[in-house]
Amino acid sequence: MIDDPDKTERLITDMKAALPLEARLFPGVRALLRQRSSEGTIPDRCQVISIFYMGEEGGIVCGLDIGGPDTKTPFLVSITHLAFDRRSPLFRSLDAYQRHRIKKLKQQAGRGY
Repeated sequence: MIDDPDKTERLITDMKAALPLEARLFPGVRALLRQRSSEGTIPDRCQVISIFYMGEEGGIVCGLDIGGPDTKTPFLVSITHLAFDRRSPLFRSLDAYQRHRIKKLKQQAGRGY
């Protein structure tokens, strides 16, 4: 099992209560979004405006507002591809979830899944 159901549910609840959350996109994700988008520039920072749980396979996915009211394309990105402000009250929980999920996914990849 990748995610701890209780911890994940608590984190999702806390994140939803704190929306919108500021996040920074990792460079690789920015480049991918730029390739697949008609939006033009993709900023370094964005606002997480919605949260979804995609089960064990997908984990927590964040709906992003990257450009304000003219944005036409919805952007959904795995939480593992976002960086959050260390000063955020949720930072420790977010960081712990991200590290745990990445570790578990690497372990599964090493087993040939």
